[in-house]
Amino acid sequence: MSLIPCEQDPSVRQQIAEFTEVLKTQAHKLGDHGLAEKDFYASPIFRGAIQQVRGEFAAAMRGKREFVQHVLNHMEDQGFIAGWDRAKRGVLHDYVVTLPSGRTAIIDLKGSLEGDNSKIFSRPEGADEFVIWSLCTNVGADPRRNGWSGVHTRISAQIIARNQCVDGLVIWDMVCGTIGRACPKLLDESDARTTVIGPFRAPPPCIYLFPSSLPSAEAPEVGAQSLMNVELLAAFHSCFGGRDNAINHVSFEIASLGDETMRRTTIVRGGVVQHSSDMTAIRHA
Repeated sequence: MSLIPCEQDPSVRQQIAEFTEVLKTQAHKLGDHGLAEKDFYASPIFRGAIQQVRGEFAAAMRGKREFVQHVLNHMEDQGFIAGWDRAKRGVLHDYVVTLPSGRTAIIDLKGSLEGDNSKIFSRPEGADEFVIWSLCTNVGADPRRNGWSGVHTRISAQIIARNQCVDGLVIWDMVCGTIGRACPKLLDESDARTTVIGPFRAPPPCIYLFPSSLPSAEAPEVGAQSLMNVELLAAFHSCFGGRDNAINHVSFEIASLGDETMRRTTIVRGGVVQHSSDMTAIRHA
């Protein structure tokens, strides 16, 4: 049982580990720095280059935004949403979606949910629905560890500690369904549930429904709201061939222990508990 159906490809992980070892031991042979091996590794060249490349990958939102724009354009063309626009500069969220009912949904894009950026969100005033969308294009990342880290350690802690209601989460990007991250939701090669959107061939997204209310002393346990209550997620689900037994329902439970607030996060998919935490203190809010 796991938070998310997909998992890191062991062969890709092994190849990355092997190449990392080569890079660590043979990097001094690359380039024209003219340094001896010992001097090269004592210099800032190697570490600085690694940090620069890492930063460039982390900051590269252009490809992610291209994917999002193709998705939203397709949803609008198919009538699942009425329209969408980029958010104004200076706000934390990224997209404003007008739904067929006239409701307004706000999307906040995130990268890997394991990063501290996952803790930075704010439900805007006037948002009828507020959804976080994670795009982690690092094929070397572990989707199960990242997903749980985001949902439990970061997002649930912020929801409870800051009274920030989040209606749901989408984990989905352009790597999903490719050779770098096979999608188990597609039962076999004959499963035609992929959608061509521009240069991408996307499988159904992974959708997580959160509670519509916050846990409190009077009601310490709150369960996931229904899919029909979150029009944007229902649109994602229907537009891209999702199946009802693939929807993830997330519930929160709180308790007090001395001065600390403890919480439990539980994820149910297909009527089966996929993952549940112990009661753990909120330490990162």
